[in-house]
Amino acid sequence: MHNPMKLHLITALLGIGMSATSLAAEPFRIYAPASKSQTLWIVDALPKEDGGLELKLAEKRELGINGGVIAAHPKNPLLYIAGGGGERGEVPAAVVTLAKNGTYASHQRVDLNDDAAYLSLDRSGSFLFGVSYGNGRLNVYRLGEDGLPGKAVATVDEGKKEAHCVLISPDNQFLYIPYVKGNLALFQYRFDATSGTVTPLAPSNANPPVGTGPRHLVYHPRLPMVYFSNEQGIGLSTYERRPDGQLVLKQDIPILPEGMSKEGLSASDLEITPDGKFIFAGLRGHGQDFDRIARYRVKDDGQAELLGLTPADKIPWGLALSPDGKYLLVSAYNGATLTGYRITTEGNLEKAASLSWDAEISDLLTR
Repeated sequence: MHNPMKLHLITALLGIGMSATSLAAEPFRIYAPASKSQTLWIVDALPKEDGGLELKLAEKRELGINGGVIAAHPKNPLLYIAGGGGERGEVPAAVVTLAKNGTYASHQRVDLNDDAAYLSLDRSGSFLFGVSYGNGRLNVYRLGEDGLPGKAVATVDEGKKEAHCVLISPDNQFLYIPYVKGNLALFQYRFDATSGTVTPLAPSNANPPVGTGPRHLVYHPRLPMVYFSNEQGIGLSTYERRPDGQLVLKQDIPILPEGMSKEGLSASDLEITPDGKFIFAGLRGHGQDFDRIARYRVKDDGQAELLGLTPADKIPWGLALSPDGKYLLVSAYNGATLTGYRITTEGNLEKAASLSWDAEISDLLTR
């Protein structure tokens, strides 16, 4: 039975902008590979009743590989970590098994075809995808019953370098791979979830606008919309995904103050909240003192609008949301910090915690 007084109090609190994190957020863990030390960081994140957050190192495990990117199995307690180094077919990676409580249990070294700028899995957890920044190739690996990747069942080479992301659509039918800088492209494929093969759509390239440089992407949880952080364009691009998988550009949103130069700046990672209301993207000030998190509101039709820019530590590279979507976690590549922000009901970011960790950590996830 509803308590009218309690409901009225909650509504009033939300109405004055109190963060949703004050309503019983659950503890979670953060996992991040550190390439320089060849370790896996596991950090406990403990939400407080007042909406604050405590970040505490739980353990730091030696992996023995130059891991830069990480992905989690959608069903099993497995983490996949890869990076660079090694000859083709012998690029070192690791599959980490977690204990029931989320702590490290063991890991196994595996070899991949190419270095990986991004790793992800299909929705069933049957295939691992990896794209290479160095040569632009996509590799699709079938996972065994033990979750370990076997030989690639599909390799796609578009003759371009600087691929930066690969992510399956929510219906497990389509793959999209953005390319940045001088290799500007946005390739589209149909994915066969039985065989693991990929087939280019026609046209195969969504042809992003010149100067954008789509880097990472996220899907709206309900609408057929796809959002890209633009590495060179600095802003956000919004695409509609048609039933045949084709992407149609709807928005290209600039975010810099009028007259400000893009030189020395680039966009990084992005995240969308589980309710589809807000998007957050990193802005890196390589050559300017301008490190920010761009905040966007997603409207009912799926198009986005810029809310503002929140200051961040030096070079915000990797972003992740807490499992409940109440906190944003940001890794500062040069600043060597992990920062937790509380997400308010208006989409603002309030700094809740910070932890010093290794420099050059570029990817992280939560469970």
